[in-house]
Amino acid sequence: MNLTEIKNGERARIVQINGDRRYLSRITSIGLNVGCKVEMLQNVKKKPLLIYGRDTMIALNREESERIQVEVEG
Repeated sequence: MNLTEIKNGERARIVQINGDRRYLSRITSIGLNVGCKVEMLQNVKKKPLLIYGRDTMIALNREESERIQVEVEG
């Protein structure tokens, strides 16, 4: 599933990031990479996602978030 499908309060681990070199460079520069654990803080339709990962709150637009595949941790 992609990052936009995670509900508020759920935790997940990034399993794949899809995109061109520029996108991958930007996403990894803000600390998101494969294996990184994230927690969804805010997922409201048509608004940017707010996630917590690597001791930092990160806002991502929905288009960017759809390229990040995650696995929900139970």
